[in-house]
Amino acid sequence: MVVVTVSKDDNILESINKDDLVVVHFYADWAAQCGPMNEVIEELDKQSELRGVKFAKCPAEDFPELSMKYNVTAVPTFVLLRAGSLVDRVDGANAAELTKKINSEISKTSGSTNTSLPTAVDLNTRLSQLINVAPVMLFMKGNAVEPRCGFSKQIVAILNSHNAEYKTFDILNDEEVRQGLKTFSNWPTYPQLYINGSLIGGLDIVKEMNENGELEPMLPKKTSLETRLKSLINQSNCVIFMKGSRDAPRCGFSKQLMQIMEETDVKFTTFDILTDEEVRQGLKTFSNWPTYPQVYIKGELIGGLDIVKELKESGELLNTLKGE
Repeated sequence: MVVVTVSKDDNILESINKDDLVVVHFYADWAAQCGPMNEVIEELDKQSELRGVKFAKCPAEDFPELSMKYNVTAVPTFVLLRAGSLVDRVDGANAAELTKKINSEISKTSGSTNTSLPTAVDLNTRLSQLINVAPVMLFMKGNAVEPRCGFSKQIVAILNSHNAEYKTFDILNDEEVRQGLKTFSNWPTYPQLYINGSLIGGLDIVKEMNENGELEPMLPKKTSLETRLKSLINQSNCVIFMKGSRDAPRCGFSKQLMQIMEETDVKFTTFDILTDEEVRQGLKTFSNWPTYPQVYIKGELIGGLDIVKELKESGELLNTLKGE
């Protein structure tokens, strides 16, 4: 069975047998740990077809009531459910612990441990995936906004001084990664900086490279938000910012808009604002339009679903979409 993506919070398990064990991954696109863990549950799903285990993904911030119901306060979090009731949970990106708890629940109903799932992704594979989440990855205590040790605070300050584009991983949230990465990279302390999948080193090495001018040329630079937004808005004649994609809208308004657009045969590009919180919030201010979806023609905002509906009813939609 394909991993189900939560699209409404009133009955997320409507297509899943109530007797099945259901594992729900509460995630966020901006969290570096969540991408590799989505791969973990997809691999587990392939292995669980005959074992009565089903998997679902839930964007935690889009479903606050559901997150509150299962006491999800950070991502990634995994809840194990039967008939909607919580039977176990795993807080943090811990593939081994998740597999262990799923196997424990399987054995309770099967009466045997022979049906257990094999480990989904070994630690070295996870570490390799995490190191390559972004061109520049910093494994640290805390995050870029709230470093939780002096060394991490200093290395963040250096990266920020160069306006560097980078992602961070909080090793305090995952003991398996914290210990495993020391062996994997043969580097015993944190923070650890990786560029293009290769270890650069810790704070002392980064300081030295910064002082002799070697560091800055290696760092990709952040593009200003305004420049990014202008580039996105003008990537084609018709650009739609929405929740989800053309083939998989993730809210009712976006779905309605896609149905209208498909009737016009006008070529258009979509951008999933759920994948980029900076764009999601920044575009509201940039265009002075507080909701999504948003439709742009030749770089100019037309409006949202209501405006498109009005244009359709008045017979002006096609000409508007063509920029006439």
